[in-house]
Amino acid sequence: MAHLRLGDAAPNFDAVTTDGDINFYDWAGDSWVVLFSHPADYTPVCTTELGRTAALGGEFQKRNVKPIALSVDDLEDHKGWVGDIEETQGTAVNFPIIADSDRTVANLYDMIHPNADNTATVRSVFIIDPNKKVRLTLTYPASCGRNFDEIVRIIDALQLSDEYNIATPVDWQDGDDVIIPPSVKNEDIAANYPKGHTEIKPYLRTTPAPNK
Repeated sequence: MAHLRLGDAAPNFDAVTTDGDINFYDWAGDSWVVLFSHPADYTPVCTTELGRTAALGGEFQKRNVKPIALSVDDLEDHKGWVGDIEETQGTAVNFPIIADSDRTVANLYDMIHPNADNTATVRSVFIIDPNKKVRLTLTYPASCGRNFDEIVRIIDALQLSDEYNIATPVDWQDGDDVIIPPSVKNEDIAANYPKGHTEIKPYLRTTPAPNK
């Protein structure tokens, strides 16, 4: 089985979800996508994660991002679990959950790691851009809940770098100074980064946030 690498095309698939049958590419359209897997339904960590994803619905929408979850349980289990999520997390589930009982999607995206668990998916995250390219992968163990603030931060960084040809430094947050890539020559900086720049080293040049 091939491992998905950054820049690879995200595999397309047809799936049954809590929002009806979908073709992944058609459903994604021109949006960014956060595709994330869960070891099983009715599990405590996943319940908190799906609630957090739902609570972030407005933030995802502002960024043209569609979240979609996956678990290897069936649709009826998903529907019952959604009720538990809404009851315990205080928010309506506003995104689809893929029912992947035959593990088709889990195998396409290499979400099952046999040395960790032969049957359940690990906590994988794939950020996929509107061109259907994989831009980020994260894999957590089943016991460790994900940090969705970090997922939002990464989306901000990716979208900013695409629009303005910048890189983001360690612990960057939206609004912080950004880095001018080494591939940009000094004589081209003024035309492309009108807010000015600071040269810390010839290879380390910063400029104020271009989107603020």
